[in-house]
Amino acid sequence: MADYLDYWFTASDGLRLYVRDYPNDDAPFPVLCLHGLTRNSADFEALADVLAPRYRLLVMEQRGRGRSDYDPDPANYQIGTYVRDTLDLLNALSLEKVALIGTSMGGLMSMIMGGMQPQRFNGMVLNDIGPVVESAGLARIQGYVGKGGPVQTWEDAVSAARANNEAAFPGLSDAQWLAFAQRLFRENADGRPEPAYDAAIAQPMRADTSAAVPPDMWALFGDLAGIPMLVIRGALSDILSARTAAEMVGRHPTARVVEVPDRGHAPLLIEPAALEAIGGFLDSL
Repeated sequence: MADYLDYWFTASDGLRLYVRDYPNDDAPFPVLCLHGLTRNSADFEALADVLAPRYRLLVMEQRGRGRSDYDPDPANYQIGTYVRDTLDLLNALSLEKVALIGTSMGGLMSMIMGGMQPQRFNGMVLNDIGPVVESAGLARIQGYVGKGGPVQTWEDAVSAARANNEAAFPGLSDAQWLAFAQRLFRENADGRPEPAYDAAIAQPMRADTSAAVPPDMWALFGDLAGIPMLVIRGALSDILSARTAAEMVGRHPTARVVEVPDRGHAPLLIEPAALEAIGGFLDSL
């Protein structure tokens, strides 16, 4: 696994947030990786192994995930707050030009930030997300986030991970499912696995889906025309439809779509097709 440094910074409201920093003094520009709703920095380990020799990677953990502070006010678990935190990070590091790789929620954040500060981003990879989030997929995610009974063993953790995700990842081996669970769970003080996120992240999106998916994203998407774009789509995705992906290409002057076979939401970025596409895209910037 590629080496990284632990970096913490303080968000504007005082929470302490965590970032994996894969340093590279020879990189032409840094790459900021943003995870999905319930995920964390471990999701980008395979990608970092491929990209770290050529780029500096910053893999941020949003509040309430991984090693970042949990927010005492669950109302702050919404996409506008995450965007503000991420811009706080870029300002803390004095980064004026970065490329973005965003999975699911991280891709929504990328589009919002690109609309707000287009001059700051020289490229954008959207992993299985676009301006339209399919209602069936959103309902599926709402059905399991922050729920579930206690997990006593790693076998239980694997079973829970498979129950929520097996349809999206057919053909994963037992070893790959264990690795999947080890990215989603962590050991608590008693040595038992527990989800590596605050269950309270689900509260705002249950009350109002705009906390997770802003409305009228097509209008925002139009503001991204000057940012080179790669869209990764899982062929089985219930979040990013083939129709939406095709419309993204039609509306954006440089966007192209790479479809990953036998993957739903969202490709794990361990797949050769995804790794090759992302590496080639960044090298072209």
